[in-house]
This record gives sequence, C-alpha cells and structure tokens, in this order.
Amino acid sequence: MRGLKFDFNNLFDFAVGKEHGVTASELKEFSPAAIRAHRHLEDILRRPESRLGLGLEWTRLASQPEQLIEAIQRLGREISKKYENVIFLGIGGSYLGLKAAQDALLPPYYNDFAKLRRGRPRIYFEGNNLDPDTLSALLPNLAPKKTFVVVISKSGETTETKAAFSIVENWLKKGAGKNYGRQVFAITDPGKGTLRKRVSYEQSKDPLSFRSLPLLPGVGGRFSEFNMGLLHLAITGIDIKEIFRGARVMAGRCSVSEVEKNPAYLYSLLHNILYLKKDKSIAVLMPFSETLRSTADWYVQLLAESLGKKYGRKISKSGAALEIWENDPARVVNVGRTPVASRGTGDLHSIQQNNVEGENSKVLTFIRVEKFRHDITVTGTKDFLTGKKYSRLMGLAEEATEWALVREARPNCAIIMPEVSAYTWGQLLYFFEMATAFEGELLDVNAFDQPGVEGYKNYMYYKLAKPGMPENVIQTIQGSPLVKKARFIL
Repeated sequence: MRGLKFDFNNLFDFAVGKEHGVTASELKEFSPAAIRAHRHLEDILRRPESRLGLGLEWTRLASQPEQLIEAIQRLGREISKKYENVIFLGIGGSYLGLKAAQDALLPPYYNDFAKLRRGRPRIYFEGNNLDPDTLSALLPNLAPKKTFVVVISKSGETTETKAAFSIVENWLKKGAGKNYGRQVFAITDPGKGTLRKRVSYEQSKDPLSFRSLPLLPGVGGRFSEFNMGLLHLAITGIDIKEIFRGARVMAGRCSVSEVEKNPAYLYSLLHNILYLKKDKSIAVLMPFSETLRSTADWYVQLLAESLGKKYGRKISKSGAALEIWENDPARVVNVGRTPVASRGTGDLHSIQQNNVEGENSKVLTFIRVEKFRHDITVTGTKDFLTGKKYSRLMGLAEEATEWALVREARPNCAIIMPEVSAYTWGQLLYFFEMATAFEGELLDVNAFDQPGVEGYKNYMYYKLAKPGMPENVIQTIQGSPLVKKARFIL
C-alpha cells in the first residue's frame, strides 16, 4: 500500500528566491543543529524512563498489544449495538483528535443518514466549550435510555468537561434510572484525580457502572489520539489496526538520521530556517479535502501548545543520568510559529487573497489527495467544465494555488496522500507529531508542556472561589487586575 509523499520544492530559493526561500548554504549552516536534535531525541526514545518522564511515550502508542486493541474493539461493538447515540465529553486533544478521526474516516453527513452509519450510533461532541446553547439544544432531542456517555479528562477538573458532565449525568440519572452509571464510561488517569476516584467509588458499588480506560503516562493530550481516541474509533467501526500500521510505517521513515531522507526532520528544519532567517512566523495548513478540515484544527493545537513558549529549556540530569527539563526564567525566548487551519478550495475565496498579496510572513502546507472515495463528473454546463471530474478539478486547484504563491515568492509545500484511509491518516498524524517534536529540539523548548494554558484556568478558578488554590497564584491575580476604562467601552 502506498504511503505519503512530501514535496518541499517550493520552500527553496530556486522556487521563491533567496529572500524568501531556503538556500543550500542555510541548510548547511543549520545541519549541525539538526544532527544534535536527532541524537538527543534518539537517546530519549531508546530509554523507557525518559519517554515516560519527558512526555514522549506517544511514540510507542502504535505498538500497543493486539489483545488490548481487540478488547477495545469488542467494547466498541457492544456499545454501538446497544445505543443509538454516544456523547463524547472532552476538550483539547480529547475533542480535536476524535473529531479529526471522525471527519477524516467516516462518511460526510454521518450523523444525518442511517444508511451511512451502517447500524452504528450517532456521535456528538460536548464539553469542549462553555456555550450553553449547544447542550441545551442537544439533550432535549436525545433519548437518555438510548444514549451512552464517554467522559475524557485526565484530572476530572477541567472546567468545560466537568461542567458538561455534571449536566449530562443529571440528565441521564433522571431519564435512564438508577442504573444510569452503566451508560457512563470514563477515560482518565489510571491512579489519581477526581474522575478516577469517582470511577473507583461507582465500581465498588456496581462493576458495570462507570467502566474506564486509562490515559497512559508520558502521553500529553495533544499527542494522545492513539490512546484516548481508541474507544471512539471502535464505536464508529474505524479500523484501529490499520491506523496503527500506518503510524508504525511513518515512525520507521521518521527515525532515519539523515535529514534529507527523513520527512519529519526535513519539514521541521526547512520551516525552522524560514522562521528564524526569513521571518515566516505563520504556518497555514490547507488540506484540499473537506474530510481533513478537522485534522487541520487538530494540528493547530499540536503546533501552538507544543512550540509557543515563553522560556527556553534548561536540561539537568538526575542521579540515574535521566534528564529533567525545566523552563529557564533567565531565557525569555517567546518563540513558536502561529498555526492557522484552512482548507481548499473554499478558503481560496477568502484567506488566499492575504496569502498571495498580504504580508509575506507565512508558509503554507497543502495536503493533496490523489484518489477520493467517490468521484463526480460535471455534466450539463456545456462549457470547459463539462466532462471534468471533481477530483481533477480539486487537484488542479491545489496545483494552481502553488503556482500563484510561487509567482509572488510565497513559500509553500505539499503532503501528498494517495487516499484518505485509516492507514494514510495514521501516517499523517505521526508525521506531524514527530515533526513538532523535532522542531521543539531545534528551538530548544519543552514541546510537551503547556504552562501558558494555566493562566486563564487559574483566573477562572479564582473568580469561582475554587478551594485549595495556591497562595502565590491568588496573589498574582490580585496584584494584576484587569483595567477597564469606561471611556473605551462604546
């Protein structure tokens, strides 16, 4: 089965000029950093303790035991046969990864037509926002006894998911009766957190209530689709083994030490050079496939949380020679490219105007699909469109977009997918994950934490009078209040 291909031509000076493209001398200049980055990653990945401690255990998720996968698939079939609806509650990777898989690998309009679902339940996503209108519209239109709920939260304390679960649980309790807990499934930390405590309590009363799967140690949320997303894949009938097969193939390609033969390394290195030497700070991901639109949304979280960092990384060694990574307050770097999710061809009639003629601060990555699941031939126009296949028009639109950008010296590259399948999608996710990890090495930041996310959470917890907040956090918030001047509110 064919794998992904990567076309980096339009990132080089011979395509877009020396001012905006990477030159051979710049590749040579950055090659020592790339070699160091590879050796460092290689050393971490070969040590289980390092992978776990630093957050790189995601590199091993595609090699989980077949018995586990088969057990999850059996569980998914059980749920899909018994229930008409499944609500997934989660935010960040616990939502974006699932939504990306659903849109890429299930038919468009899956929820709308029973024929497309083939006996599988409708899937709904909540707990990913605090907009009261969505849950208010969803729950009154579902039957509680025919609805299964999966809540995904490592701690059980994430505000959006916790609030949604409280509403949904109360709705289930009222509508499904005293055994409603048998319609609840938790994916959470294996040993700690309020959700894990709740699981243990409910299971002590009824082993069929609040069943659970663990969020594995050493796997951050945005890297965890191949962990926390497995039950969703099983319920919807997506082939987990094929996804894992694709991911393993890509892992092999992305372990090669030579940068020019390693797609993830070369992608990261070229973008890093364009960022640091050519001021290309905006990363636009534009798949030319409507089914990959949510995958672009997933990528936004991956890149933004991983590489958007205030502090450089300080590495020290523990007694066992294992590394400890800390943010170094002495090195304020404020780095990280800004990701933008887009899609062709719809956004060629919006953001593309800025891409071509606006500030030359972007690098575009296209995803081109060579074969769609279905194709349509245009009929009845009696002009140049008659007899043309949609797939031909889509491919030509991507090619034309490259041409228009190159003509204006705008760097871009393309990922070529033979088709959108479980196998190729598994490759795509692993490629982006490894490319992001490698770029973190090049920038010398911790790509596996997200301290900037805590600011809004702490402010909300303070305003909501959450017990147990650290005193230093309270003092920080009290000492820097928001200033709102009436004359600037019109």
